[in-house]
Amino acid sequence: MKIILSKNSKIESVDFENLEFGKIFTDHLFICKYSNGKWNEGKIMPYDDFLISPSARVFHYGQAIFEGMKCFKSDDDELVLFRPEENFKRFNISSERMAIPKIKESIFFDGLSELLKIDRNWVKKGSGNALYVRPFVFASEPSINASEALEYIFMIICCPSKSYYADQQIKVKIEEKYSRAAKGGVGYAKAAGNYAAQFYPTYLAKKEGYQQIIWTDSNNHNYIEEAGTMNLFFRIDDKLITSPTSDSILDGITRKSIIEIAKNLNIEVEERPVSVDEIVEAQSNGSLKEIFGTGTAVVVLPIKSFGYKNKDYSLSEITNSYSNILKEKLTDIQYNKSKEYEKWKFIIA
Repeated sequence: MKIILSKNSKIESVDFENLEFGKIFTDHLFICKYSNGKWNEGKIMPYDDFLISPSARVFHYGQAIFEGMKCFKSDDDELVLFRPEENFKRFNISSERMAIPKIKESIFFDGLSELLKIDRNWVKKGSGNALYVRPFVFASEPSINASEALEYIFMIICCPSKSYYADQQIKVKIEEKYSRAAKGGVGYAKAAGNYAAQFYPTYLAKKEGYQQIIWTDSNNHNYIEEAGTMNLFFRIDDKLITSPTSDSILDGITRKSIIEIAKNLNIEVEERPVSVDEIVEAQSNGSLKEIFGTGTAVVVLPIKSFGYKNKDYSLSEITNSYSNILKEKLTDIQYNKSKEYEKWKFIIA
């Protein structure tokens, strides 16, 4: 692998206590190109802008997918990635759905590991601190012929991060008109266009005072699917309920981890369809104790209220919430404070 190091680091100019998510990037990136039917070996180089043709197919037909990962620094200065093999598998599942050539495991992990070693000083210790890692691939071939491309660029970039939501509890709107994904579509893939399609409905919801949307099924908007950047969990009495993954719901890595941790804590978990009416009824009769979202960026995020049919429903504060218990368990694993779930940790010394 070719490595070109930056002559001047930006790190001294960064205020790590006041980071806006996704705005500051580390000194280096990894890049690998696909042409003539194969991926090259890739290289690490200084983070910078680069030239691309206006006719690159990604601009015209949206062939682009990405992943979101986090790297943590333990008290022993180890870099810890959380279940990156799951990100790699999902990356190639998304690629296949978007007719993008699958990336080799060696390219993905060698590039990732070397990049993190070089920029390890950007990973800060302490709860809430992490390095957000963004692998992505897009169609770079200069052609506006409406078909899959023959050339692609795979890259990994990183940005230091703290909490995704500053207030740590949010208000959401259950969507009744717009849809995130349809059956048979690309909802299960981390396709860039999935997120672009969310922006306008979310913009409308924000104007009404909500931070995110809870998406419902595209047929009748009767069943809950997921939120904009999160999978969703509902605690009804002492049971944790979440919608099953499908071709319209992302198979969240944090989601599956929370399910396993909860079961090991003897919390009853049900993966089944969840209707909007059931949640409204549970809130009305007092059995709805918690709603929280899970995802790489947010980890575990409590939802304090939701809106539906022009009415807001608030949840009461509770002690010993499942969201707090599960978040603490998960973050202890991520920062390697816990010796549980060793198989989930990818250590870079």
